[in-house]
Amino acid sequence: MKSVYITAHGGPEVLDLRESPDPTPGAGQIRVRVKAVGINFADILMRMGLYPGAPPPPFVPGYEAAGVVDLAGPGVINPRAGERVVVPTNFGGYADTLIANAAEVFRIPDGKTFEAGAALAVNYMTAYLALVEQGHLQKGNKVLIHSVGGGVGIAATQIAKIYEAEIFGTASSSKHDFLKRQGVHHCIDYRSQNFEKEVMKLTSGAGVHLALDPVGGSSFSRSYRCLAKTGKLIMYGFSAASTGPERKLLNTAWQWLRSPSFSPFDLMMNNKGVIGLHLGRMTEQKEVFATAMTQLALWWDRGKIEPVVGATFPLQLAGKAHDFIQSRQNIGKVVLTIQ
Repeated sequence: MKSVYITAHGGPEVLDLRESPDPTPGAGQIRVRVKAVGINFADILMRMGLYPGAPPPPFVPGYEAAGVVDLAGPGVINPRAGERVVVPTNFGGYADTLIANAAEVFRIPDGKTFEAGAALAVNYMTAYLALVEQGHLQKGNKVLIHSVGGGVGIAATQIAKIYEAEIFGTASSSKHDFLKRQGVHHCIDYRSQNFEKEVMKLTSGAGVHLALDPVGGSSFSRSYRCLAKTGKLIMYGFSAASTGPERKLLNTAWQWLRSPSFSPFDLMMNNKGVIGLHLGRMTEQKEVFATAMTQLALWWDRGKIEPVVGATFPLQLAGKAHDFIQSRQNIGKVVLTIQ
């Protein structure tokens, strides 16, 4: 098998393709020949040494893949060899062969691509947990989605549309036309506009019911101020720590210092909520994951959600894919493909 390792903390050049013997599935497991691998911003932070909980190098990053089952271990009835599946992983996803627990994969519906399958698990699970599980999204709510042109942003947009929410999104102006076609009602250029002022103007000072913020730093404070009474801020990332291909500890420290400390008395007096979400720390919540994935798979099969794959790169060019994402060129998901 071939796998891409993070060999040290640094720029995209630290990613290295290595070969090892094919693994064999144990009881309750399956082996999957991977066709597509999803890249997430968490992978980039791992490479830079900025992701809490990541193992020390060398290790294989990656949280999701899609492929074909080619071998089942003892006791496995489903899925069968030849079936196409999405494979959530806890690291190890940047590989052409994976071992997975049979009970944790789910089938790719007919007519759907491997690339779309690899774009589904992390982004849509994050968006679902933020909006539905933690945010309790209701029909007609106003929702602010930061980085709305990225994988989670587009996933959140599609889920918010199902609930007929009014969607406010921040993205560079070059992405606005596409995002409006996706269903974003109010596009805000974070480079030239103050999103806090724009949101409050567009809502006549009322604010939004939910704000999804993966940026961090002072963005958390401003998103909080955009909330309506009983509104909730969902924090699920810290992309402000990444301003280039390699980590800059002074910038990371500065962004950390700019992050707010929310006072419980302020929360009570303003009737607002602040919630954190770390998908990697949710893996033991089996029932929550199963419920969310069942709903997402149903929506996907019925065409209510559809991952947007903005670019693909061969597995051996994982470094170029990372650079593409960090330069903010992508609209939607960036996927590694395996022939």
